[in-house]
Amino acid sequence: MFFKSNLLSLRPTRKQNAKARSIRIIMSFSNLGLNESLLKAVKEQGYTTPTPIQQQAIPVVIEGRDVLAAAQTGTGKTAGFTLPLLERLSETHPKMHKKQIRVLVLTPTRELAAQVAQSIKTYGKYMQYTSTVIFGGVGINPQLATLRKGVDIVIATPGRLLDIAGQQGIDFSRLETLVLDEADRMLDMGFIHDIKKLMKLMPKKRQTLLFSATFSKEIKQLASGLLNNPLLVEVARENTTAEQVSQVVHYVDKGRKRELLSQLIKTKDWRQVLVFTRTKHGANRLTKQLEEAGITAAAIHGNKSQGARTKALAAFKANEVRVLVATDIAARGIDIDQLPHVVNYELPNVPEDYVHRIGRTGRAGMSGEAISLVCVDEHELLFNIEKFIKKEIKKVHIEAFTPDLSIKAEPIQNGRGGGQKRGGGNSRNRNRSNKKKNVGADSISAQPQNKKKKPNNKNNQRADMESAPTGGKQKPQSRKEKSNNAAAQIGSRIQEKLDKLDKRDTKQNNKNNQRRR
Repeated sequence: MFFKSNLLSLRPTRKQNAKARSIRIIMSFSNLGLNESLLKAVKEQGYTTPTPIQQQAIPVVIEGRDVLAAAQTGTGKTAGFTLPLLERLSETHPKMHKKQIRVLVLTPTRELAAQVAQSIKTYGKYMQYTSTVIFGGVGINPQLATLRKGVDIVIATPGRLLDIAGQQGIDFSRLETLVLDEADRMLDMGFIHDIKKLMKLMPKKRQTLLFSATFSKEIKQLASGLLNNPLLVEVARENTTAEQVSQVVHYVDKGRKRELLSQLIKTKDWRQVLVFTRTKHGANRLTKQLEEAGITAAAIHGNKSQGARTKALAAFKANEVRVLVATDIAARGIDIDQLPHVVNYELPNVPEDYVHRIGRTGRAGMSGEAISLVCVDEHELLFNIEKFIKKEIKKVHIEAFTPDLSIKAEPIQNGRGGGQKRGGGNSRNRNRSNKKKNVGADSISAQPQNKKKKPNNKNNQRADMESAPTGGKQKPQSRKEKSNNAAAQIGSRIQEKLDKLDKRDTKQNNKNNQRRR
């Protein structure tokens, strides 16, 4: 029995871990208390042995306990709550009025909401229940009409659900279970205020489940205020990446990343690659460049309509498109069996996002590969990521793409750049805070005050020679080396201008997205 007061310090003991390992060997889904309809559906999906998170979570959820659960992404968290929720629904059949619901699942993104809805549909195919998905980017009237007919399970993003609740289109008075899926992302995207508003409309006596891929102190503090006497289920070390995912870093100049990515895809014959960029504009630009290089690609981000996002994801899953370029908004909702490669074209500003990005590969025990293309601007981001995951990532040098040591690091704008919307958090407040944080960097990079005269070419060459590592006398650069350095510097300057466009587009898109949702 675990109480709020000891929630933050709770850790499984060696004895408990040993017991969990022994359970893992002998337990099957039939031992978890699921009915025959659910077992039949699980068997049809080819699953015979539950994952550790499923073994520990399913029985206590069926009992009606509140649960705070964490496991690495790709380990079956979704089935860890959908299966027991369907079991609980089958046990009772209360008379419900229109607009009343029994189960609510909140997710941070549309893609994740659709994924959870598909899981419920798959496992509940032999059961009698009704469910619906609610998110922004589509018309609200059909959603209101569906709720008026009455549904048992609602999967929703908080922003659109709050809009519907404001129109009295949903009734939470008979709510039995609330699930917060990917709760860490909820916090990151600023959902906490919307969630608290929704909580005031719900009955205090209910079951609450909080599932997350990472397990920070902030998550546990959130849980202590929302959950009642919860059971903590933690089947992996905090903030770790899956062991079956091999991680590699390639150092490369910013202006040559696209060239290196194209070469890796072609020479290694990658057929299905998920590539992450920092901004929506960058995702569109990279997609166009890959297409021009003869590589089929599609982009998915917050500015795309829901239909376009669904179509791009479906084409990628069907291997009709070789590369899917995405921003972090998609990191929590892309679930593709046996996805072999994930590429960080640009490192995320937030280390937790790195875990979720590479968690798209190596799922369900399969192996996967995560490659990060890192330029001089991102060295600090890489350091923070390695510190967060408590692991040094392997560095692999590619001779033809040796970075130009004369290129200096430049500030990177804060924010995920994934096009967060209302329903995605308070982007206006977040942008304001980011401006305050970035005031020093912005004043250096954007304001043309106190300009210094540019040194002549001879001084530039001397500075390059002094900044490079030396083991004695520095040899003068050859004509070919000078040409390569000049090309890299031109590429870097072009990229800098494009980054400024990204920043401008991000501000404008945030304003548009506030109105849209």
